[in-house]
Amino acid sequence: MDGCAAVCKASPHRSNRVVTMTAGPPSPLKLLLSAHARDTWGERILAAAPNGTLSFITAEEAGASGSPCEADIAFMTREVTGLSSKGNPTPELRNFGKVLRASPNLKWLQIHPAGAELPIYRELRDRGVKVTTASGATAVTVAHTALGALIAINRRFPLLADAQLRHAWEPRLGANSPRDLKGQTAVVVGLGPIGQNLAPLLKMLGLRVVGVRREAIPVPPCDRTVTYGDLSSVLPEADVLILCCPASPLTHGLANAAAFNAMPKGALLINVARGSVAVEADIIAALESGQLAGAYLDVFEREPLDPDSPLWDMRNVLISPHTASHSLGQNEAVFDIFLDNLARWRDGRALRNDVDRLG
Repeated sequence: MDGCAAVCKASPHRSNRVVTMTAGPPSPLKLLLSAHARDTWGERILAAAPNGTLSFITAEEAGASGSPCEADIAFMTREVTGLSSKGNPTPELRNFGKVLRASPNLKWLQIHPAGAELPIYRELRDRGVKVTTASGATAVTVAHTALGALIAINRRFPLLADAQLRHAWEPRLGANSPRDLKGQTAVVVGLGPIGQNLAPLLKMLGLRVVGVRREAIPVPPCDRTVTYGDLSSVLPEADVLILCCPASPLTHGLANAAAFNAMPKGALLINVARGSVAVEADIIAALESGQLAGAYLDVFEREPLDPDSPLWDMRNVLISPHTASHSLGQNEAVFDIFLDNLARWRDGRALRNDVDRLG
Protein backbone atom coordinates (compact mmCIF):
# COMPACT_ATOMS: atom_id res chain seq x y z
CA MET A 1 0.00 0.00 0.00
CA ASP A 2 1.40 3.36 -1.05
CA GLY A 3 2.91 5.12 1.97
CA CYS A 4 0.63 3.30 4.43
CA ALA A 5 1.26 0.73 7.10
CA ALA A 6 -0.67 -2.53 6.77
CA VAL A 7 -2.39 -4.01 9.83
CA CYS A 8 -3.49 -7.69 9.75
CA LYS A 9 -6.63 -8.84 11.59
CA ALA A 10 -7.29 -12.61 11.79
CA SER A 11 -10.35 -14.56 12.87
CA PRO A 12 -9.83 -16.68 16.02
CA HIS A 13 -11.14 -19.71 14.09
CA ARG A 14 -8.24 -21.15 12.12
CA SER A 15 -10.46 -23.03 9.67
CA ASN A 16 -12.24 -19.86 8.62
CA ARG A 17 -9.31 -17.49 8.78
CA VAL A 18 -10.04 -14.10 7.26
CA VAL A 19 -7.33 -11.45 6.79
CA THR A 20 -8.26 -7.83 6.32
CA MET A 21 -6.00 -4.83 5.68
CA THR A 22 -6.57 -1.45 7.28
CA ALA A 23 -4.60 1.61 6.41
CA GLY A 24 -2.47 3.19 9.11
CA PRO A 25 -1.23 6.77 9.13
CA PRO A 26 0.91 7.83 6.15
CA SER A 27 4.66 7.63 6.62
CA PRO A 28 6.31 10.95 7.46
CA LEU A 29 7.79 12.82 4.51
CA LYS A 30 11.57 12.59 4.86
CA LEU A 31 13.44 15.85 4.24
CA LEU A 32 17.18 15.84 3.52
CA LEU A 33 19.05 18.97 4.59
CA SER A 34 22.30 20.00 6.27
CA ALA A 35 22.69 19.89 10.04
CA HIS A 36 23.08 23.67 9.96
CA ALA A 37 19.76 24.10 8.10
CA ARG A 38 18.02 21.72 10.50
CA ASP A 39 19.32 23.63 13.52
CA THR A 40 18.47 27.00 11.96
CA TRP A 41 15.01 26.31 10.51
CA GLY A 42 13.98 22.90 11.83
CA GLU A 43 11.34 24.15 14.27
CA ARG A 44 9.78 26.45 11.68
CA ILE A 45 9.70 23.70 9.06
CA LEU A 46 7.98 21.31 11.46
CA ALA A 47 5.53 24.04 12.47
CA ALA A 48 4.55 24.43 8.81
CA ALA A 49 3.68 20.72 8.49
CA PRO A 50 0.94 18.78 10.27
CA ASN A 51 2.18 16.97 13.37
CA GLY A 52 4.07 13.80 12.60
CA THR A 53 4.00 14.20 8.83
CA LEU A 54 7.61 15.27 8.29
CA SER A 55 10.98 14.09 9.58
CA PHE A 56 14.59 15.13 8.97
CA ILE A 57 17.65 13.38 7.59
CA THR A 58 20.90 15.35 7.73
CA ALA A 59 23.37 15.04 4.87
CA GLU A 60 26.18 14.63 7.38
CA GLU A 61 24.54 11.60 9.01
CA ALA A 62 23.48 10.07 5.70
CA GLY A 63 26.92 10.54 4.17
CA ALA A 64 28.67 8.97 7.15
CA SER A 65 26.38 5.92 7.14
CA GLY A 66 27.26 4.92 3.59
CA SER A 67 23.78 3.41 3.16
CA PRO A 68 21.08 4.44 0.70
CA CYS A 69 19.24 7.53 1.90
CA GLU A 70 15.46 7.39 2.36
CA ALA A 71 14.87 11.08 1.62
CA ASP A 72 11.75 12.00 -0.33
CA ILE A 73 12.62 15.69 -0.73
CA ALA A 74 15.72 17.81 -0.13
CA PHE A 75 16.68 21.41 0.63
CA MET A 76 20.23 22.42 -0.38
CA THR A 77 21.10 25.66 1.43
CA ARG A 78 23.85 28.22 0.94
CA GLU A 79 26.35 26.87 3.44
CA VAL A 80 26.47 23.66 1.39
CA THR A 81 27.47 25.40 -1.84
CA GLY A 82 28.52 28.89 -0.78
CA LEU A 83 32.28 28.41 -0.96
CA SER A 84 32.24 26.10 -3.99
CA SER A 85 32.94 27.16 -7.53
CA LYS A 86 32.73 25.50 -10.91
CA GLY A 87 35.20 22.62 -10.92
CA ASN A 88 36.14 23.27 -7.30
CA PRO A 89 33.43 21.80 -5.03
CA THR A 90 33.84 21.91 -1.26
CA PRO A 91 33.66 18.69 0.82
CA GLU A 92 30.18 19.77 1.97
CA LEU A 93 28.91 19.99 -1.61
CA ARG A 94 30.56 16.71 -2.63
CA ASN A 95 28.97 14.94 0.34
CA PHE A 96 25.51 16.41 -0.34
CA GLY A 97 25.77 15.35 -3.96
CA LYS A 98 26.80 11.83 -2.95
CA VAL A 99 23.76 11.56 -0.67
CA LEU A 100 21.40 12.88 -3.37
CA ARG A 101 22.68 10.24 -5.77
CA ALA A 102 22.11 7.59 -3.10
CA SER A 103 18.49 8.67 -2.52
CA PRO A 104 16.36 6.41 -4.75
CA ASN A 105 13.06 7.83 -3.44
CA LEU A 106 13.97 11.48 -4.01
CA LYS A 107 11.24 13.39 -5.83
CA TRP A 108 12.08 17.08 -5.33
CA LEU A 109 15.16 19.20 -4.59
CA GLN A 110 15.01 22.89 -3.62
CA ILE A 111 18.27 24.76 -4.18
CA HIS A 112 19.30 28.23 -3.01
CA PRO A 113 20.78 29.75 -6.22
CA ALA A 114 18.73 31.40 -8.94
CA GLY A 115 20.35 29.17 -11.57
CA ALA A 116 20.72 25.41 -11.81
CA GLU A 117 23.98 24.98 -13.71
CA LEU A 118 25.67 22.24 -11.64
CA PRO A 119 25.79 18.91 -13.53
CA ILE A 120 24.10 17.08 -10.64
CA TYR A 121 20.93 19.11 -11.18
CA ARG A 122 20.66 17.83 -14.75
CA GLU A 123 21.47 14.32 -13.51
CA LEU A 124 18.63 14.45 -10.99
CA ARG A 125 16.18 15.93 -13.49
CA ASP A 126 17.00 13.08 -15.88
CA ARG A 127 15.95 10.75 -13.05
CA GLY A 128 12.61 12.53 -12.81
CA VAL A 129 13.48 14.60 -9.75
CA LYS A 130 11.91 18.07 -9.64
CA VAL A 131 14.58 20.78 -9.18
CA THR A 132 13.41 24.23 -8.09
CA THR A 133 15.56 27.33 -7.71
CA ALA A 134 15.32 30.39 -5.49
CA SER A 135 15.00 32.74 -8.45
CA GLY A 136 13.76 36.12 -7.29
CA ALA A 137 14.91 35.75 -3.69
CA THR A 138 17.88 38.06 -4.18
CA ALA A 139 16.79 39.97 -7.27
CA VAL A 140 16.42 43.30 -5.45
CA THR A 141 19.83 42.94 -3.80
CA VAL A 142 21.59 42.12 -7.07
CA ALA A 143 19.80 44.99 -8.82
CA HIS A 144 20.99 47.36 -6.09
CA THR A 145 24.53 46.01 -6.47
CA ALA A 146 24.47 46.58 -10.22
CA LEU A 147 23.13 50.10 -9.74
CA GLY A 148 25.78 50.89 -7.14
CA ALA A 149 28.46 49.47 -9.42
CA LEU A 150 27.30 51.63 -12.32
CA ILE A 151 27.42 54.77 -10.21
CA ALA A 152 30.81 53.79 -8.79
CA ILE A 153 32.59 53.11 -12.07
CA ASN A 154 30.89 55.98 -13.91
CA ARG A 155 31.90 58.41 -11.13
CA ARG A 156 35.45 56.95 -11.16
CA PHE A 157 35.34 55.76 -7.56
CA PRO A 158 38.03 53.09 -8.20
CA LEU A 159 40.40 55.83 -9.40
CA LEU A 160 39.59 57.94 -6.35
CA ALA A 161 40.29 54.97 -4.08
CA ASP A 162 43.61 54.38 -5.84
CA ALA A 163 44.57 58.03 -5.39
CA GLN A 164 43.64 57.86 -1.73
CA LEU A 165 45.95 54.89 -1.18
CA ARG A 166 48.75 56.93 -2.77
CA HIS A 167 47.82 60.04 -0.72
CA ALA A 168 47.45 61.83 -4.08
CA TRP A 169 45.15 64.84 -4.63
CA GLU A 170 43.87 64.19 -8.16
CA PRO A 171 40.65 66.08 -8.98
CA ARG A 172 38.69 64.63 -11.90
CA LEU A 173 38.60 67.74 -14.10
CA GLY A 174 38.50 68.46 -17.80
CA ALA A 175 38.80 65.34 -19.93
CA ASN A 176 39.00 63.27 -16.74
CA SER A 177 35.57 64.40 -15.56
CA PRO A 178 32.93 61.65 -15.31
CA ARG A 179 30.13 61.59 -17.87
CA ASP A 180 26.63 62.44 -16.75
CA LEU A 181 24.53 59.31 -16.40
CA LYS A 182 21.41 61.13 -17.58
CA GLY A 183 21.01 60.56 -21.28
CA GLN A 184 23.22 57.48 -21.47
CA THR A 185 21.91 54.14 -22.75
CA ALA A 186 22.10 50.97 -20.71
CA VAL A 187 21.68 47.65 -22.47
CA VAL A 188 20.40 45.17 -19.89
CA VAL A 189 20.95 41.57 -20.97
CA GLY A 190 18.41 39.41 -19.17
CA LEU A 191 14.98 40.59 -18.07
CA GLY A 192 14.27 38.09 -15.34
CA PRO A 193 13.69 39.22 -11.74
CA ILE A 194 17.05 41.05 -11.58
CA GLY A 195 16.67 42.89 -14.87
CA GLN A 196 13.07 43.84 -14.11
CA ASN A 197 14.10 45.28 -10.74
CA LEU A 198 17.07 47.10 -12.25
CA ALA A 199 15.36 48.74 -15.24
CA PRO A 200 13.18 51.18 -13.26
CA LEU A 201 16.17 52.20 -11.12
CA LEU A 202 18.14 53.04 -14.25
CA LYS A 203 15.20 55.03 -15.60
CA MET A 204 15.07 57.03 -12.35
CA LEU A 205 18.68 58.10 -13.02
CA GLY A 206 17.68 59.33 -16.47
CA LEU A 207 19.14 56.50 -18.54
CA ARG A 208 17.54 55.05 -21.63
CA VAL A 209 17.11 51.29 -21.15
CA VAL A 210 17.22 48.63 -23.84
CA GLY A 211 16.30 45.16 -22.59
CA VAL A 212 17.50 41.90 -24.11
CA ARG A 213 15.56 38.66 -23.65
CA ARG A 214 14.49 35.51 -25.47
CA GLU A 215 11.50 37.20 -27.10
CA ALA A 216 11.14 40.83 -28.17
CA ILE A 217 8.05 41.36 -26.03
CA PRO A 218 7.88 44.86 -24.48
CA VAL A 219 8.86 44.93 -20.82
CA PRO A 220 8.08 48.24 -19.11
CA PRO A 221 9.82 50.46 -18.28
CA CYS A 222 12.38 49.49 -20.94
CA ASP A 223 12.36 51.87 -23.87
CA ARG A 224 12.95 48.97 -26.24
CA THR A 225 13.25 45.20 -26.05
CA VAL A 226 15.19 42.97 -28.44
CA THR A 227 16.07 39.28 -28.59
CA TYR A 228 19.47 37.81 -27.79
CA GLY A 229 19.91 37.26 -31.50
CA ASP A 230 19.48 40.99 -32.12
CA LEU A 231 21.89 42.11 -29.40
CA SER A 232 24.48 43.23 -31.94
CA SER A 233 22.00 45.72 -33.41
CA VAL A 234 21.78 47.71 -30.15
CA LEU A 235 25.40 47.47 -28.98
CA PRO A 236 26.44 50.66 -30.88
CA GLU A 237 24.06 52.50 -28.49
CA ALA A 238 25.37 50.81 -25.33
CA ASP A 239 27.16 53.24 -23.03
CA VAL A 240 26.94 50.50 -20.43
CA LEU A 241 26.39 46.78 -20.94
CA ILE A 242 24.83 45.08 -17.91
CA LEU A 243 24.80 41.28 -17.85
CA CYS A 244 22.17 39.73 -15.54
CA CYS A 245 21.03 36.76 -17.62
CA PRO A 246 21.17 33.05 -16.80
CA ALA A 247 23.97 30.85 -18.09
CA SER A 248 22.80 28.83 -21.08
CA PRO A 249 24.02 27.82 -24.55
CA LEU A 250 22.24 30.94 -25.80
CA THR A 251 24.25 33.30 -23.54
CA HIS A 252 27.60 31.49 -23.44
CA GLY A 253 30.40 33.89 -24.44
CA LEU A 254 27.86 36.53 -25.42
CA ALA A 255 30.05 39.41 -24.16
CA ASN A 256 33.14 39.03 -26.33
CA ALA A 257 35.61 41.05 -28.40
CA ALA A 258 33.11 41.58 -31.21
CA ALA A 259 30.51 42.86 -28.76
CA PHE A 260 32.93 45.24 -27.02
CA ASN A 261 34.22 46.60 -30.34
CA ALA A 262 30.64 47.29 -31.44
CA MET A 263 30.07 49.48 -28.36
CA PRO A 264 31.08 53.15 -28.17
CA LYS A 265 34.69 53.63 -27.11
CA GLY A 266 34.82 54.25 -23.36
CA ALA A 267 31.73 52.17 -22.56
CA LEU A 268 31.29 50.33 -19.26
CA LEU A 269 30.66 46.66 -18.43
CA ILE A 270 28.84 45.20 -15.43
CA ASN A 271 28.59 41.43 -14.99
CA VAL A 272 26.33 40.08 -12.25
CA ALA A 273 25.27 37.07 -14.36
CA ARG A 274 27.67 34.13 -14.68
CA GLY A 275 31.34 33.98 -15.65
CA SER A 276 30.56 31.92 -18.76
CA VAL A 277 28.52 34.77 -20.25
CA ALA A 278 31.63 36.91 -20.83
CA VAL A 279 35.00 36.05 -22.38
CA GLU A 280 37.53 37.08 -19.75
CA ALA A 281 40.51 37.51 -22.11
CA ASP A 282 38.40 39.81 -24.29
CA ILE A 283 37.37 41.89 -21.26
CA ILE A 284 41.02 42.35 -20.31
CA ALA A 285 41.99 43.33 -23.86
CA ALA A 286 39.13 45.83 -24.14
CA LEU A 287 40.05 47.43 -20.80
CA GLU A 288 43.73 47.63 -21.74
CA SER A 289 42.93 49.27 -25.09
CA GLY A 290 40.48 51.74 -23.56
CA GLN A 291 37.57 50.36 -25.58
CA LEU A 292 36.04 49.69 -22.18
CA ALA A 293 36.60 52.53 -19.72
CA GLY A 294 35.74 50.46 -16.66
CA ALA A 295 34.09 47.33 -15.36
CA TYR A 296 32.43 45.80 -12.32
CA LEU A 297 32.91 42.04 -12.31
CA ASP A 298 31.21 39.82 -9.74
CA VAL A 299 31.64 36.53 -11.61
CA PHE A 300 34.49 34.91 -13.52
CA GLU A 301 35.21 32.01 -15.83
CA ARG A 302 37.04 30.29 -12.99
CA GLU A 303 36.51 31.09 -9.33
CA PRO A 304 38.28 32.12 -7.21
CA LEU A 305 39.86 34.49 -9.71
CA ASP A 306 43.48 33.57 -10.40
CA PRO A 307 45.79 35.73 -8.21
CA ASP A 308 47.86 36.38 -11.35
CA SER A 309 44.96 37.76 -13.36
CA PRO A 310 45.67 41.28 -14.66
CA LEU A 311 42.15 42.27 -13.60
CA TRP A 312 43.29 42.57 -9.98
CA ASP A 313 45.63 45.46 -10.78
CA MET A 314 43.48 47.43 -13.20
CA ARG A 315 42.65 50.79 -11.63
CA ASN A 316 39.35 51.08 -13.51
CA VAL A 317 37.98 47.71 -12.39
CA LEU A 318 35.95 46.73 -9.33
CA ILE A 319 36.22 43.04 -8.44
CA SER A 320 33.65 41.35 -6.24
CA PRO A 321 34.05 37.69 -5.12
CA HIS A 322 30.65 36.49 -6.42
CA THR A 323 28.84 38.37 -3.67
CA ALA A 324 26.43 40.62 -5.59
CA SER A 325 23.50 38.78 -4.04
CA HIS A 326 24.78 38.60 -0.48
CA SER A 327 22.85 40.32 2.29
CA LEU A 328 21.73 39.58 5.81
CA GLY A 329 18.24 38.79 4.56
CA GLN A 330 19.24 36.50 1.70
CA ASN A 331 18.94 33.17 3.50
CA GLU A 332 15.52 34.07 4.91
CA ALA A 333 14.29 35.01 1.44
CA VAL A 334 15.42 31.63 0.09
CA PHE A 335 13.83 29.86 3.07
CA ASP A 336 10.52 31.60 2.39
CA ILE A 337 10.52 30.18 -1.15
CA PHE A 338 11.26 26.71 0.23
CA LEU A 339 8.37 26.93 2.72
CA ASP A 340 6.00 28.05 -0.03
CA ASN A 341 7.13 25.19 -2.25
CA LEU A 342 6.82 22.71 0.62
CA ALA A 343 3.17 23.70 1.02
CA ARG A 344 2.67 23.41 -2.73
CA TRP A 345 4.33 19.98 -2.75
CA ARG A 346 2.07 18.68 0.00
CA ASP A 347 -1.01 20.06 -1.78
CA GLY A 348 -0.03 18.69 -5.18
CA ARG A 349 0.23 22.17 -6.71
CA ALA A 350 2.78 23.40 -9.24
CA LEU A 351 6.10 24.41 -7.67
CA ARG A 352 7.67 27.85 -7.98
CA ASN A 353 10.79 28.10 -10.14
CA ASP A 354 10.57 24.54 -11.48
CA VAL A 355 13.59 24.36 -13.80
CA ASP A 356 11.82 22.11 -16.29
CA ARG A 357 8.71 24.30 -16.44
CA LEU A 358 10.85 27.40 -16.91
CA GLY A 359 12.62 25.77 -19.85
